[in-house]
Amino acid sequence: MKLKKPDKEQVWQLIKDNFMWFVGCSIYAISINSFAVPNDIAQSGIAGLAIVGNHLVDAIPLGVWNFLLNIPLLILAWIFIGKAFVGKTLWIVSMLSVLLDVWALLPAYEGDRILASLFSGVLSGIGLAMVLITGATSGGTDIVGRLLHKAFPHIPLGKVMLAFDALVITLAAVVFRSFESALYAVIVIFISTKVIDTINYGTGNGKMLMVITDKGAEVSQAITGQTQRGVTIIPVEGGYTGVERQMLVCVVRAHEVSKMKKIIEKIDSQTFIIVSEANEIHGKGFKKSI
Repeated sequence: MKLKKPDKEQVWQLIKDNFMWFVGCSIYAISINSFAVPNDIAQSGIAGLAIVGNHLVDAIPLGVWNFLLNIPLLILAWIFIGKAFVGKTLWIVSMLSVLLDVWALLPAYEGDRILASLFSGVLSGIGLAMVLITGATSGGTDIVGRLLHKAFPHIPLGKVMLAFDALVITLAAVVFRSFESALYAVIVIFISTKVIDTINYGTGNGKMLMVITDKGAEVSQAITGQTQRGVTIIPVEGGYTGVERQMLVCVVRAHEVSKMKKIIEKIDSQTFIIVSEANEIHGKGFKKSI
């Protein structure tokens, strides 16, 4: 079977994505090496476990710890989630793992742990946001959340990830023998989450996509199959042409827009997409109705 040659737009998009991943992973690695590790402050997720592992066995570099801890999760993701997800995530995990050891050469800040927590939180938030905004993930908690949500779909994804992070923070407090380490880790996670939300979501609560297409059923199936977002299909008619088509309405988080566009355009390159602000959204995956 002859492989299809990627067009210039796909190549350019891949270059842009890799640039974002490299810069984002570098900033995240600096936040860990220069501020978190020197002050015994764990991060959330697999990166937090890697810091704990490196503290116990410092002969194994932090980046190697991060890669090894992600491998079992990637294998499970390959089996239960899909090859496409694993391929991209494996590349980003590998990039981050290498950069964690490369940027370990930078000077470490060993001073006020509050300042260390603040800077670690801001930098890690910026770094992760740059990866997430491309529709990708750095592995770790996101894989754990997706796997557990697949096994227990009745449990909200956010709660699964929060529980895992709480477990990592507790473990770090025990290993570092310091309750304060857990408190500083909470500061890091809180700030990084706020930074990610600000960069990816902006001031609004989400985005609304209105998609005009001739392949409504196919696009809808792709969106619901590859994301956790629902779609409403509305029959429409062109005012000038009189041609009957379908309009898909879907509400997403801002960082999911790029991924949605890629999913849609793979099926219908001639589709018409309108993206607008959705400042207040109530329902599953967003705000709970009062």
